[in-house]
Amino acid sequence: MIIESNRLILRDFEARDADAYCTFTSDPKYQRFYSEEDCSEEQSRRLVTMFIAQSQEDNRSKFQMAVVLKETGVFIGTAGLRIESDRQASIGCGIGREYQSSGYAKEAMEALLEFGFDVHNLHRVYAETISENTAAIRLCHMVGMREEARFMENKFFKGKWWSTVVMAMLKSEWLGTRS
Repeated sequence: MIIESNRLILRDFEARDADAYCTFTSDPKYQRFYSEEDCSEEQSRRLVTMFIAQSQEDNRSKFQMAVVLKETGVFIGTAGLRIESDRQASIGCGIGREYQSSGYAKEAMEALLEFGFDVHNLHRVYAETISENTAAIRLCHMVGMREEARFMENKFFKGKWWSTVVMAMLKSEWLGTRS
């Protein structure tokens, strides 16, 4: 499956993406908000295998996509939409450090939101992140999401308690940003 935007292609993961994905997840800046186990090379390779398997499922509900530059095909990150019950889905996006601050994350998120709301007729899309991940929260605001909840010190990892923020958007809000 392929989703195109102006400068990006969001496509299903392929086995050849494993090395680039491992490099992406090994970046210390990326690892700030993930456990060490989630960022190990072994786990990253396992995840790529899982993403490929999910892309081949009947009645697919998980769309973890490789984000590549349209002009060159270079892997720059990943973006995902995970459809749940009651026409809701979670969304997330990560772009490699050398490609940040170029609007790629916003472009990828908007492409996934359009895919979710227009193709899958979702009612609500949400993102959950650590409250210290201000870049992710800012990205959610940029695509029109609003803060829906803040959970105080509800996750424990890396030796401390972290608060989380839930950002969300309804289909009616999405349609309002498109007019």
